[in-house]
Amino acid sequence: MSTPSKPSVLVVDDKENMRKLFSRILGDAYAVTEAADGEQAIAQLSSRAFDVVVTDIQMPGADGFAVLREVKHRAPETQVILVTAYASIPKAVEAIKEGAYDYLSKPFDPDEVALVVARALEKRRQGHEATNLKARLAVAPELHGLLGGSAAMHALHGLLSQVATRDLTVLLTGETGTGKELAARAVHRESPRAAKPFVAVNCGALPAELVESELFGHAKGAFTGATAAKPGLFEEAHGGTLFLDEIGDLPLPVQVKLNRALQEKEVRRVGTTTAVKVDVRVVAATHRDLSAEVSAGRFREDLYYRLNVVTVQLPPLRERREDIPLLAMHFLSRAGRPEVEGFTAEALRALAAHDWPGNVRQLENAVARAVAVTKGPRITPEDLPPEINTTRAAATGATAPGVRATSDSLAKLPYREAVDGARDAVSREYLSALMQEFGGNVTHAAERAGMERESLHRLLKRYGVRSEDFKRSE
Repeated sequence: MSTPSKPSVLVVDDKENMRKLFSRILGDAYAVTEAADGEQAIAQLSSRAFDVVVTDIQMPGADGFAVLREVKHRAPETQVILVTAYASIPKAVEAIKEGAYDYLSKPFDPDEVALVVARALEKRRQGHEATNLKARLAVAPELHGLLGGSAAMHALHGLLSQVATRDLTVLLTGETGTGKELAARAVHRESPRAAKPFVAVNCGALPAELVESELFGHAKGAFTGATAAKPGLFEEAHGGTLFLDEIGDLPLPVQVKLNRALQEKEVRRVGTTTAVKVDVRVVAATHRDLSAEVSAGRFREDLYYRLNVVTVQLPPLRERREDIPLLAMHFLSRAGRPEVEGFTAEALRALAAHDWPGNVRQLENAVARAVAVTKGPRITPEDLPPEINTTRAAATGATAPGVRATSDSLAKLPYREAVDGARDAVSREYLSALMQEFGGNVTHAAERAGMERESLHRLLKRYGVRSEDFKRSE
């Protein structure tokens, strides 16, 4: 088995002792290449790409700014960290405005170096993942809005396309939010009836006293308020497709008339005895178990068998988790905030761990909420609805009140993601306990942790632990 290659770091400094120091600090985790000045660095950059570049600002000839500009020209995803003396910090801040990731001020702590490089690498990885997600989204299998490259969605696309060519009644089943109306529209658009009307109605949303009139139409004066004759939805859909959503909610008397309309291919408007011929393909949908509804006497058996010519089951989102990142990026792209570039790795792990009882519709709403509240270029777990973070806490073992990791919840994540999530949860718990112990005093806490104060500050910021939340009142 081949060993995974280490991330690559280019260290640029005109002082050999500084280059060797960085190599000692980073050499175990990274493949470090050295350059003795800006010209050597630019030559290296012209022949290969690096994950991270660590460069001194003050060098003879081409300085750190020249290296930064070359990196941004050749490999924009490569992260650049500037190294500067304290007096030159304003220059480092200027470099960050030009695209550098961060800076290190001399003298620096080895832990701080390792942390900043690790965070820069994580940002590069997230940028790479976002680019890959966008590329995958551009070529993702899609059938008239039904998006997904999982095996379950491949099978669904194939079945819907095949069924669409046959002029048969279709019954779509599946949980709420799985995309049954999109599937119905796909059947219509893939069928010979595509140029004719597609008419959709939610049977559960119609008042019981108006269902028959809406479906079959009515004559003038048929009931109070019927001031003019009105065709029903069957007539509106003539030549095309009528989508009857939540058909399990139809009242029993209307089920009798619907069964007859499907059998005879004609309808009678309320208040008349004249039949009107209709050429309509019916696609019905329900989240209910219609066979159980038949046994309970709430759905007519004859109508059930008439509708159940071809049944298509839509998979719940939890059974096609590999589609979640693609769908999340798809909804993000439609959200109208181009400055929000994507999701952090933690946010994607949180989305993938959730069971999504509301399925794709719930995911769309969660992304819309996150886009609305996020303040940065990437959506973080804190931007997601609370119930999603609760799921991830359970899956990774975070110590939310009353939450414990179980084998079932952990098994919902790939091994690496579960371990990464557990590590993050332990780090956050440790930092919170440290701040609690020292009442938010970062200096004393850093001494206990065995690191420099600035290094601890960076960890607190990374894991969202606010020292001021732990300060004790005098």
